[in-house]
Amino acid sequence: MCGRFTRTNDFFSEHVAAHKLAEQLSLFEPLPPLPPSYNIAPTQQIVAVRADDHDRHELVWLRWGLVPGWADDLSIGNRMINARSESVATKPAFRHAFKRRRCLILADGFYEWQKTGKAKQPYFIQMKGSGPFCFAGLWERWSKGDKPVESCTILTTDANELMAPLHDRMPVIIPPESYNLWLDVAVQEPERLLPLLRPFPDKDMVAYPVSTLVNSPRNNAPECIEPEH
Repeated sequence: MCGRFTRTNDFFSEHVAAHKLAEQLSLFEPLPPLPPSYNIAPTQQIVAVRADDHDRHELVWLRWGLVPGWADDLSIGNRMINARSESVATKPAFRHAFKRRRCLILADGFYEWQKTGKAKQPYFIQMKGSGPFCFAGLWERWSKGDKPVESCTILTTDANELMAPLHDRMPVIIPPESYNLWLDVAVQEPERLLPLLRPFPDKDMVAYPVSTLVNSPRNNAPECIEPEH
């Protein structure tokens, strides 16, 4: 699963990396400076890329925890921060978004907790080289409140070999060469999309234990991702 992740300032504010990321995402506007966050939690606003009404790729802020248009209130989003990739094409809460409202969620790391007896040890997982990547996401628009709310969920899949000792699930990470396919609203056939929802190669990732500071979303500082000694 994925219950916490990061979007730190190092690469998002650095000109060369920001330009490369914007180019990979085919953004029609430059990537703006983004505030760092070392402990992004459900119900918070997160940064994503989606296709707009003109099929251009735009940067947007979405509430983490998908709220379907038919829901009576926002609270359902608290239980829909993740969606299993094996069922998104058929499950009522996700099938419409899977066809027409896919997005990419910007990140540079995420957390998972390994059970050690009665305790849980948090781990930080990132790419080798600490570079940015994108989770596969779905988004929806809910209009039953005082103002519309746009929200999203992160897709999950089976754990790769690196993740397996920590948890049996991991977030789906879309490789840059598949960004355009995932965001293309004209593509709706499950047979073209489902092959993208596979475990990311473990050889390109690293994981290390971190402090239990990350257990509380109130803690949002670089110390959250420092290796535990």
